[in-house]
Amino acid sequence: MSAQYEITETLDCKGLCCPMPVVKTKIAIKKLKVGDILEMISTDPGSIPDMKAWAKQTGHELLVAEDLGNGEYRFLIKKTH
Repeated sequence: MSAQYEITETLDCKGLCCPMPVVKTKIAIKKLKVGDILEMISTDPGSIPDMKAWAKQTGHELLVAEDLGNGEYRFLIKKTH
């Protein structure tokens, strides 16, 4: 299990296909303050490479990208700017 982080907001992207989890994450992260942590839950297996690429491209810190094993994927993204 991942380290404990204080989650600021949770974004439910279950049932959404690419690119919607990334699009909704982008919108949600804009509303947060620097240092806040967004938790995003997705059911799209493509979310893992998509979120890694998005974090690299945007410079936000992807703290956690995990397969929960029940068809869901969990991401913790720290807003850096």
